[in-house]
Amino acid sequence: MSRVEEAIRRAQDAGRGAFVGYLPVGFPDLDTSIRAAIALAENGVDVIELGPPYSDPVMDGPVIQEATQAALAAGIRTADLFTAVRAITAATAVPVVVMTYWNLVVQYGVDRYADDLLAAGGAGLITPDITPEAAGEWIAASERTGLDRIFLAAPTSTDERLDLVVSSSTGFVYTVSTMGITGERTELDRAARTLVERLRDRGAVRACVGIGISTAAQIADVVEYADGAIVGTALVRALRDGGVDGLAETTRSLAAGTSRAPHTLPN
Repeated sequence: MSRVEEAIRRAQDAGRGAFVGYLPVGFPDLDTSIRAAIALAENGVDVIELGPPYSDPVMDGPVIQEATQAALAAGIRTADLFTAVRAITAATAVPVVVMTYWNLVVQYGVDRYADDLLAAGGAGLITPDITPEAAGEWIAASERTGLDRIFLAAPTSTDERLDLVVSSSTGFVYTVSTMGITGERTELDRAARTLVERLRDRGAVRACVGIGISTAAQIADVVEYADGAIVGTALVRALRDGGVDGLAETTRSLAAGTSRAPHTLPN
């Protein structure tokens, strides 16, 4: 069982859904982004998701785009990601996964990226813009290093696509709650619940729902049927508006939504 799987299991054993919290590396600066990620771990997040800045963040909503563009403008580069992961994992046992656009991995070198992430203490990659059939080099590198590979499933995915995502993913399946970019929505699509049910039918052991989750009430709704909830925009906004202290307060508030009646995850 990987560190990410163990973190989800620990949350389940405590009667909670897992809380996956996203922040961009280097926003508002590298040192603050490291302190912010540690604050997530100290205030209820079970898995930290770090996003290296990218020049064409097609999946990201305006709040995250604004933050990542600021980080890029400040000179944050891929090497800084590994610096951040190393500092964060030295301060907390909460696993760190990287949500990265695939071009950044290719430019750096797939095996080199995997080796440097492992050496820094990272736990795996979420790759939103590459599908399993196009990810042979990364699948091989992840099997060699033991890093988790987390692919996305969408409400529009066919059963055949879900079979491939489930069989190729480790850690968890990133379950897209609704079509579109990341951001806050006042009401999550019911499609997320249906998608998790379809993933379960196809053998998915762990499915965490992301895109549009921004309140404790939404997290509570998601963890009724999924293994965890992924929050990004609300945390980035809290860091932007209130600094690390404001982020810590928001994280604690959101974490209150993870409690649920105990249930047993498949082995």
